[in-house]
Amino acid sequence: MKPIIKISNLSKTYNDGHQALKDVNLEIAEGEILALLGPNGAGKTTLISTICGLVNPSEGTVEVAGYDIINDYRKTRSLIGLVPQELTLGAFETVWNTLSFSRGLYGKRKDPVYIEKVLKNLSLWDKKDNALMTLSGGMKRRVLIGKALSHEPLILFLDEPTAGVDVNLRKEMWQVVRELKQSGVTIILTTHYIEEAEEIADRVGVINNGELLLVDDKLSLMNKLGKRQMFVELETSVESLPGSLASWDLELSTDGCFVTYTYDTNQSKNGISELLKSFSEVGLTLKDINTSESSLEDIFINILDNK
Repeated sequence: MKPIIKISNLSKTYNDGHQALKDVNLEIAEGEILALLGPNGAGKTTLISTICGLVNPSEGTVEVAGYDIINDYRKTRSLIGLVPQELTLGAFETVWNTLSFSRGLYGKRKDPVYIEKVLKNLSLWDKKDNALMTLSGGMKRRVLIGKALSHEPLILFLDEPTAGVDVNLRKEMWQVVRELKQSGVTIILTTHYIEEAEEIADRVGVINNGELLLVDDKLSLMNKLGKRQMFVELETSVESLPGSLASWDLELSTDGCFVTYTYDTNQSKNGISELLKSFSEVGLTLKDINTSESSLEDIFINILDNK
């Protein structure tokens, strides 16, 4: 299937010499949710701004639904909705008028039925006549999403969509994103919250110092780069592990009370039952056993540490 966004050899160098993007190549499929992870200054916002036509690329090309962002600017911009990080809203305008005006900026005919649908989907219908200044920060962020959807785009960019909102509202926003995907909208979001990507993304991209380090299916990424660990608490502490256990990937805690076993998630057999049998054979009595699996955050930190 042809990608809805195709980025080829994209680079951006600003006038001060800072290279914000370095030879980025990326294809985004229609209807997917792609999360871009990276520290501050990694290039996430520059990448989004370039695709949206707000920043001119220094090199490379970007196509949106087969249209070039430079040669077919009006067409590509009409296909995109952008929700910026900042709460860029007026104070005295109403919610309804804000969305209606934004729709008109794209040359779209008035469609009160569609605007009503957007407001209801964002749980803003009962606030439609409220002045923006009376809304909470979370409500204002929903209005920004409504503005971005007002002209019926195929693609929605969310730049730090849940920055500064509480945990409950963040989860509500995740549900909004899922529903947008179900309606056929392709969503690209940047986020500092690893759990956000882990919760709602189909694929994850990691960007740092302007370079796209990797892009992969979320579950595939966690399977390939993740690891599992078993933590064994011993009944009695030991100074060292018996030599017969040397073939296992074991680590003894400094106090001699805990043994950590690390194993590959892709192994069809993890060897745990054999290891526990070996513990018994060398006379180690176990007090407790726990296991853990790498989170997306662990993988993200490991990728950055090794680049």
